[in-house]
Amino acid sequence: MAISGDTITLVVPVYNEEAAIPRFLEEITLRLAPLDASLEILFVDDGSRDRSFEVIRDASLRDPRIRYVKLSRNFGKEVALTAGIEMARGDAVVPMDVDLQDPPELILEFVRLWREGYRTVYGARRRRDADTFMKRLTAGAFYRLFNAVADMRIPEDAGDFRLIDREVVEVIRQLPERTRFMKGIFSWAGFSTIAVPYDRPAREVGQTSFNYRKLIRFAMDGITSFSTLPLRVWSAFGAVMALASLGYMLIVVVRTLVFGVDWPGYASLMSAVLFFGSVQLISVGVLGEYIGRIYFETKQRPLYVIEATNLGGAAVSARVGAADPSGSGRTAA
Repeated sequence: MAISGDTITLVVPVYNEEAAIPRFLEEITLRLAPLDASLEILFVDDGSRDRSFEVIRDASLRDPRIRYVKLSRNFGKEVALTAGIEMARGDAVVPMDVDLQDPPELILEFVRLWREGYRTVYGARRRRDADTFMKRLTAGAFYRLFNAVADMRIPEDAGDFRLIDREVVEVIRQLPERTRFMKGIFSWAGFSTIAVPYDRPAREVGQTSFNYRKLIRFAMDGITSFSTLPLRVWSAFGAVMALASLGYMLIVVVRTLVFGVDWPGYASLMSAVLFFGSVQLISVGVLGEYIGRIYFETKQRPLYVIEATNLGGAAVSARVGAADPSGSGRTAA
């Protein structure tokens, strides 16, 4: 098979996936055998507590296509994905999961469409039978809500599995925000985009580390990163309530002047106090979400810290410090 001059980098975030990594590498080798391009497999170990890093490191000794970045602790998938994209060296980059719910053979179609001129080619899920009914319901509701309130749209049927051109990668590398919602960032970058439909299979090995608490936080990060509508909603709601209160105050004044003072109304008064107290607490919470993000942005901490890598100094982002010139593969944060 002739190899073109193109290099495709697979960016694979990993957290406690030691059982899935060997199977993933087997499938990649088998399914991407027809790929007429050089292949780089970049694992990002996001502070795994099992033997994931040891499995990756041993595999890299047997296969020169395998590169790795080991983060010093668990920074979260979005940050791990960012680290991999920043350090990928390919002409095109494919973020994907290690659990094989992203079919490797689809990358062949991604590459074909990329060579036709598309800058982003994403996998569009036709079916998500492997997910629970509640997860499908909440995911659909989130994407509809996001697209309703944000200034840009993200595909409702797409995850992180996609091919992005080097030009798109360079745009993403320039985005410095600490709260990373990668689906939004991919869409924000723009460029010509096309979908490739596929059926998302069930996870083959291990269990997902996501839970509803993480998904809720993920949804909050997404909405607050790309929309200020929640703030405007509470401003509008406050204005409406102020007008309603003014109207009610006028009614009370008129009744008092006409009928005199009466004492009934304790229940309605307490209901109003409790209701508006709750509204104020919610509005303060919304403000707090945005203020908290401003607080973390102003600290200017690096997104991640690298503990070990076999990429060498040239690929290490300036945001995580300079590479160790000794060539040991370690970096200073």
